[in-house]
Amino acid sequence: MDKSKVSMAVVRRLPRYYRYILELSDAGVDRVSSSSLAEKMGLTASQIRQDLNCFGGFGQQGYGYNVANLTQELASILGLDQGRKAIIIGAGNMGRALINNFNFRKCGVALTCAFDTETSLIGAHINGVLVRHVDELDGFQKQYKPEIAVLTMPKSAAQRMGERLCKNGIKGLWNFTTVDLHLEGIDVPVENVRFMESLMILSYRL
Repeated sequence: MDKSKVSMAVVRRLPRYYRYILELSDAGVDRVSSSSLAEKMGLTASQIRQDLNCFGGFGQQGYGYNVANLTQELASILGLDQGRKAIIIGAGNMGRALINNFNFRKCGVALTCAFDTETSLIGAHINGVLVRHVDELDGFQKQYKPEIAVLTMPKSAAQRMGERLCKNGIKGLWNFTTVDLHLEGIDVPVENVRFMESLMILSYRL
């Protein structure tokens, strides 16, 4: 499958599909029609069929979708079965909140280590995750080869850190800083999380 041919609009709907299908699976539902799924999600049945057809379809006319099979297929498409490893850069308030409250494993990701420069944090364990000094970062990357880096650090150092991480083999960045990273010429996807922008959009819609 050529991922470049699938629009980002479709890709951004995939986690919603997975979440709803997983809920059906947990409830013991064996199969679901596109119309039933559309009603739950506030989409059209045609939209759902078109989106899933980008990856092979998975449904049967007159039957719908096998929930267990579709759960596995979506997990595979989203890479949830790849056993990816992640590190977090910045163990301040945002970093600690994510470590303590976000279920990385539910997304198929193992959070292996955190890095910071604050002396009082080095060597501490936050919800089982060890905090190392950022000076150890390069060696850690070479030894353990994490694929994802979560950036929860001050924005002033985010660009340099992003370049450093990518140079040492990071495959993707989950960026919680308020700065847009410019990684021209580096084939590494960046997913920006902007709480302020999201709240402003909500305010506009009100």
